[in-house]
Amino acid sequence: MTLSIGMVTIDCASPRALAEFWTQALETSVSYDDGEFVVLAPNKADGVALGLQRVPEPRTGKNRVHVDLDTTDRQAEVRRLVELGATELGEHDGPDGLRWTVLADPEGNEFCVASGH
Repeated sequence: MTLSIGMVTIDCASPRALAEFWTQALETSVSYDDGEFVVLAPNKADGVALGLQRVPEPRTGKNRVHVDLDTTDRQAEVRRLVELGATELGEHDGPDGLRWTVLADPEGNEFCVASGH
């Protein structure tokens, strides 16, 4: 047996509202929507789908899992994401020139944008 990641799902209060942010952020479209669960199509052939699932409880504390997004122009992408409604939380330096910015989507779910891989 071989496993692969087919989708990453984010718990949220309003899947449709959050889909507006993520479809623009990832330049993709909604492939499924039943109101409680929204799936965004992968934005490239070998990409992973993003699910947005309604849950009754609010997010508390730090995300235990988050999405890491890669780009060749981190600063430009961070500016674009902030204009779409994300909040910049901080920048970090790692080994071998890796740099990343931590952001939060409009519901406060943290994700990173990295460059230098």
